[in-house]
Amino acid sequence: MKRYMRVIPLAAVLMGVACTEVDLTVPSADEVESYYTVTGNLESRVTGNVATIRISQSAQQLRRGGSLWAKVGPYVYLFSDETHQLFAAFPGLAAVRVVTTVGQAEVATVLLTRDELTDVTWRRAKNLAGRVRVEGTERVTLLQDLVRWGEQHTEFEYNARYTRSR
Repeated sequence: MKRYMRVIPLAAVLMGVACTEVDLTVPSADEVESYYTVTGNLESRVTGNVATIRISQSAQQLRRGGSLWAKVGPYVYLFSDETHQLFAAFPGLAAVRVVTTVGQAEVATVLLTRDELTDVTWRRAKNLAGRVRVEGTERVTLLQDLVRWGEQHTEFEYNARYTRSR
């Protein structure tokens, strides 16, 4: 009899856990776009529980800045208040992917999963990206820092056409 007394409370707890609903809401493509205020072309789509944002990057910027600017492009958008707020507003969103393009060619693709950054590391990421937006053209080392940070915390792929050493 005592053995069953231990099992009953455990079963009740497990049944209670099974009955709680998990909010798996994901945004629509239009909702994703509404979070980002970007000058230029921005497209988004949601596939399953991953939001993908495609943003055009200036060909002139890439010619002047070379491979470093090609690599840093998506991180500037990914590590932003907008992405952080998107994760907060849609608990079912598992990841955000940012793809930078020139014309139809993809320059760089980065994917950040929901649980990769903590509150502390989000602050660090947004600080780095914000400093790049403000001081990046004067302080190239900031771009390098953001690329290193991004590569440590995302899945990334760079188009060799834009990122190979010359």
